Amino acid sequence: MRQRSDIGKIAFKTAAYIILAAIALTMIFPYAWMLLTSFKDRIEAVSTLKLKFFPQKFLFGGYSEIFKKIPMLKGVLKTLIVEAAVIPVGTFVSALAAFSFSKLRLPYKTVFLMILMSGTMIPYAALMLPQYRTFDSLGMVNTLWPLILPGFFGNVVMMFFFIQYMKGIPAALVEAAKIDGASYGRIFVTIVLPLMGPALAVQIIFWFTGIWNDFFAPSIYLTQYDSMTLQPMLAKINGENKSGVNLPLIMTGAVLSSVPIMIIYLAFQRLFVESVAISGVKG
Repeated sequence: MRQRSDIGKIAFKTAAYIILAAIALTMIFPYAWMLLTSFKDRIEAVSTLKLKFFPQKFLFGGYSEIFKKIPMLKGVLKTLIVEAAVIPVGTFVSALAAFSFSKLRLPYKTVFLMILMSGTMIPYAALMLPQYRTFDSLGMVNTLWPLILPGFFGNVVMMFFFIQYMKGIPAALVEAAKIDGASYGRIFVTIVLPLMGPALAVQIIFWFTGIWNDFFAPSIYLTQYDSMTLQPMLAKINGENKSGVNLPLIMTGAVLSSVPIMIIYLAFQRLFVESVAISGVKG
């Protein structure tokens, strides 16, 4: 019986590893296809008669050509400006709001939280036109301000995540600090924020990735090369090509734009795993 049980465990683990390996391959395949397509010529990349995974000949010219087609470094700089302006302020505001909802005695705070969370049910398309007309009347179209200003007010999803995480911080710490005469601001900065290290790191990474990959909002407000962030600038590669789709060049831009995200994931993958555990256990 024991031998049969051991054989069953081995068979189960083998099947589980095979399934996980298959899932991993389906996740890796699109990126591998994108990377290899960037080394193909234009005819080979779009050919449906002889569909090949590996290029017949590796061509590296696209990685120098793309910098001649678009001011890519300027797009990266604009994106980093948005990142540097939004993430510190927005994260602090989100954490401060979460502290208020989680640790302070506020009347009707559950009602206010539900009202805030209900805002996530409104699609951005419904807000797009009013926001555009507002920023246009303020003369902010073709500037980075429409991408920066909303972020100063925090992120509701991030706030909810912080609320769930703060439930694991003992209320006795806050009460002891209050007895010692510490203000709520000091309690938040000196006690709560340091204990939120893993949650803050994860949400900062997620927000950085979201802003870096954002195409929809920048494409609405930014129509000139001088003001464009990276993603709408990359989209212009195909739009301005009069000789047809240059798929290898498009894939080259996608590969280059994904490099920082890949580096961040490889460097902080432990935090991504922790974020799943945090969201699944807290609260």
